[in-house]
Amino acid sequence: MSKRVVVFDYGFGNIRSAQRALARVGADVEITSDYDTAMAADGLLVPGVGAFAACMTGLRAARGDWIIDRRLSGGRPVMGICVGMQILFARGVEHGVETEGCDEWPGTVEPLRAPVVPHMGWNTVQAPDDSVLFAGTDADEHYYFVHSYGVRAWELHVTSDKIRAPRVTWSTHGEPFVAAVENGPLWATQFHPEKSGDAGAKLLANWVGTL
Repeated sequence: MSKRVVVFDYGFGNIRSAQRALARVGADVEITSDYDTAMAADGLLVPGVGAFAACMTGLRAARGDWIIDRRLSGGRPVMGICVGMQILFARGVEHGVETEGCDEWPGTVEPLRAPVVPHMGWNTVQAPDDSVLFAGTDADEHYYFVHSYGVRAWELHVTSDKIRAPRVTWSTHGEPFVAAVENGPLWATQFHPEKSGDAGAKLLANWVGTL
């Protein structure tokens, strides 16, 4: 049976590209901001493009922050892409202005410190050996990035041996930044798997396969 995935429509993100990419890997996809539909889906995909503050304003207006938190409280999978990943962190800083994020993870989204910004184009990542998201992919595979901001330090550290530590994947553009996270039911990528060809499709298939 196909897994039901909602691409959350709050006015920001490449929702049609995400819909097509998920359908390609066998998911039954719906684009909506309806609360009941988003809560009932096997998986919720949160896209995002543009500014952190604008995305948070749109997300809150659609009650998306509440939906994300409620789903995660019940262990129901959520995946963020690009700014849809960034807003999962505690705060974003743009042009000296700090905006509160969803605070599912501690940490700050800040301007990338690199000779060329935005970071636009194909880049490699360094995924953990036990990554489920990147299972079956080559270590030198390239993924498509478009962003000027990122998370330069991972701040959530698990000290209990009874809780699995998050799997954090890194990439480098001028300096290292968080490229993907797998943390229980909450996964996210800074790059665009829906624009990353067969490699990106494999990642989405891996996520859908866990739902």
